[in-house]
Amino acid sequence: MEQKNTTSLLKNRTFVLLLFAGLTTIASYSMFITTTTWYVVTDLGSASQLGMILIAATVPRLIMMVFGGVLADTFKKTTIMFSANLAQVLILAIIYYFVAIDDMIFLLMLGLTLFFGMIDAFFGPVKTSMIPKIVDQEQMQKANAWFQGTDQFAFILGPLLAGIFMEFGTVATSYLVATLLVAISTVLVFPPFIKETPVEAKVKHTPLLDLKEGLLHVVKSRYLITGIVVLISFNFLIMGAIIVSIPLVVDLYGGTPINLSYLEVSLGIGMVIGSAIVGFVQIKNRGKTSIYGLLGAAAILLFFSQITDLFWLTLIVFFIGLAMPIITIPFFTSAQETTDPKLIGRVMSLIYLAMNGFDPIAYGVIPSLVEGGLSIQYVLLSFALVAIFIGLVVLFRGKSYQRV
Repeated sequence: MEQKNTTSLLKNRTFVLLLFAGLTTIASYSMFITTTTWYVVTDLGSASQLGMILIAATVPRLIMMVFGGVLADTFKKTTIMFSANLAQVLILAIIYYFVAIDDMIFLLMLGLTLFFGMIDAFFGPVKTSMIPKIVDQEQMQKANAWFQGTDQFAFILGPLLAGIFMEFGTVATSYLVATLLVAISTVLVFPPFIKETPVEAKVKHTPLLDLKEGLLHVVKSRYLITGIVVLISFNFLIMGAIIVSIPLVVDLYGGTPINLSYLEVSLGIGMVIGSAIVGFVQIKNRGKTSIYGLLGAAAILLFFSQITDLFWLTLIVFFIGLAMPIITIPFFTSAQETTDPKLIGRVMSLIYLAMNGFDPIAYGVIPSLVEGGLSIQYVLLSFALVAIFIGLVVLFRGKSYQRV
């Protein structure tokens, strides 16, 4: 059985192994993205080819998240994580080799990036679906907070490490470090180290039928549907809008690259602190908390759209980062507690898709609206008002969601 400990999560060996495995895997992924975008623009091609690389890294990854949930309900989760990490080590080693000998070409990089992103899709949902198996119910919220806080820290750490190693070494050095990080994760999730119980039920259907079963479960659950609507609204209308608008507003208001860094770091610090708060404060009314979090974040975005001083914008964006764990972690925890263990992998993968799958849409929609003649302030104001409207509808209509 998985090890459980009711006194301290940090005394739970399996939890700690997964925590650090997630830290190194996500840091490696974010290092890879930062290094690759720089390498494509400066060495391989142009800014136009960068778009193809980002699509290859993100879109197939989002699609595969859903099927990762099917695998998680069919095979042992530790086996999936170990195999995915091992494959990533191989891909990164190939990239490192060709970059180091200066023999990398764009098409090879495109293909390797696509496979790297697809494989990375399995780790997050599978890791999250392990939580109900390794901690007691009263520890789930804290466990989710630890996982999400560590993930956000890793997303900050990865680009920082990439910048340091590219500045004082080479692009190849950065790829080598990313390879070593995911290799560490591979060792941490080595199946004999984590004695996982057998899967709850052997799935005998085709992957598509298994996926359909998971979708039907979500559709029939009013709570899950409402929570997913809240997640999509936050990640598309608020978080996606903020991420893509930060460089635009910095340029608009005459900022420099250091202002860009300040805003991005402020957002990341807000996420980490928000995760820490949720980890220490036990939330009883989770549905209502996530709704108020959405409304609060939308109100902050509204202020963000109207302020032109970069100093105040840097402070404001911190609170949007702070809101993210308050919105997502309570819903994650309730979904884990109420979902049939035989379906937990598929359900969590669909939730992950809702939480991460709409950012790229915002990345495409907002620049297109700005290029079409709308000001970034007007676009952000419109997104904030739509998010407020959705939040109020859920607040007044989603009574069953608020009782959880």
